[in-house]
Amino acid sequence: MATSPAGNYTANQITVLVVDDTTANRQVLQMFLKKLGFIVALAEDGAQAVEQFSIVQPDMILMDVMMPVMDGYEATRRIKAMCGERWVPVVFLSALDKDDNLVAGLDAGGDDYLAKPVSFVVLDAKLRSLMRTMNMQRALAETRRRAQAISDNIIDGVITLDQDGKVQTANPSALDIFGYAGEELIGCNAAMLLAEADRNAGNGMFGAGQREVLGVRKNGAVFPMELGVTELHLDDDTTLVAIVRDISERKTAELQLRENAERLQRYHDAQVEENALAQEIMFRLMRREGLNESNLSHWLSPAANFSGDIVAAKRSVQGRQYALLADASGHGLGAAISALPVLMIFIRMAERNLKLSTMVSEFNKHLRNTLPMGRFVALAAVCIDDATGKVEVWNGGMPDVLLLGPDGRVMQRFISSQVSLGILDFSDPAMIATESAQCPPGCQMVLYSDGLLDAENQAGVPFGLERMTDALASTTPAKRLDAIKQALAEHVGAVQPYDDISVMLIERNTAG
Repeated sequence: MATSPAGNYTANQITVLVVDDTTANRQVLQMFLKKLGFIVALAEDGAQAVEQFSIVQPDMILMDVMMPVMDGYEATRRIKAMCGERWVPVVFLSALDKDDNLVAGLDAGGDDYLAKPVSFVVLDAKLRSLMRTMNMQRALAETRRRAQAISDNIIDGVITLDQDGKVQTANPSALDIFGYAGEELIGCNAAMLLAEADRNAGNGMFGAGQREVLGVRKNGAVFPMELGVTELHLDDDTTLVAIVRDISERKTAELQLRENAERLQRYHDAQVEENALAQEIMFRLMRREGLNESNLSHWLSPAANFSGDIVAAKRSVQGRQYALLADASGHGLGAAISALPVLMIFIRMAERNLKLSTMVSEFNKHLRNTLPMGRFVALAAVCIDDATGKVEVWNGGMPDVLLLGPDGRVMQRFISSQVSLGILDFSDPAMIATESAQCPPGCQMVLYSDGLLDAENQAGVPFGLERMTDALASTTPAKRLDAIKQALAEHVGAVQPYDDISVMLIERNTAG
């Protein structure tokens, strides 16, 4: 798309500001836009976007919503306040695709909305649509400048009428609007300039006030126009001054915007329906009987409609309890789909009582074959032998897995000593090696994603490991998950976390 088919703008003259807190997203959008010929500027959060806007003066903005420092809504409000009369379209790109999010984006000054994961076909179409609108606006501005030069900076048609409704004068703009030349209108009844439905008898047809009416050109074409009439009383004479403006192009633009909004709504509704189906499928896959055991509790809190985190648990007939917590890169449906192979393989292999290292190797092999470049899955997996109390842990890219004593204090940490899944070939046996420890009765294993520790309050302070461990040590094993939830809620307040949050607690099962 080197040039726009609808006007004077070309792609290589347009600067697009891409705002996203995820490096991979910025890079993909940058490559896509540059391939289309656009000039691209980047920002990592809303505050940087406002700063970059004042420096770069972009023509369009692709804005993420959920970002640290300043979210997309606030950044858009500030940028729109800086635009003045200049129109800079803002397209929100977000996994938050509920009606409330769409309304919030439009209220903040957004001009369009595209749900993540981004469909580049749809994005391409939206960019071309915006370019057509920008070209139309440029054409309108050029028309206004020409009209100002023709009629001493007066861009509207000006017609004066006597008290009988006959035309006394008409400026060049008015003649141009109605398609007349020279003195053709002088002495004619102004009713001829209005469509039949808007005509009235006598001079009342141009009664004082402002309204939209249908005008009639010399060639009979009917068009929408704005009409404002003022009465001037000079001595015993009454003169009507009519200001007319042809709003055909504006009405066309409004119609196009309405049609675009309807298409966007249809697309949004379809996305909601598809997301609901996918969400139900993911829910059914994760709600296996292994997560319902009395010695296990878990919590998933997605940042978008879908959680990129997954939790799963399964006990083999030999008495070994397997559990995992995975965190796929990105957010929403794309992240959920990335982690799906791990879930399916885990259930099947846990039923066969296989070694944890064997399971990890199989996870990585499948993800290497299915995930696109730049996608990966961090994973923490544990296996507890009910009979011996031995626990095995494999941690690749996740926060420390904790072994809690009966008092809730941390007895041992299993740090991330391995690479996340889907990045490298695990040809070296050391890459699938597990760590072991004893899990005495009354102890618990704690797995969690970095979204929990990174959740920030209004001041930008993260929740952190210390607050989490304090919450764990403050109560009994059965209430520890609720203690984490309460501590997090008190810390973040009304601030919405921008990453998925997941936690799992497993107590060794000592029942005979």
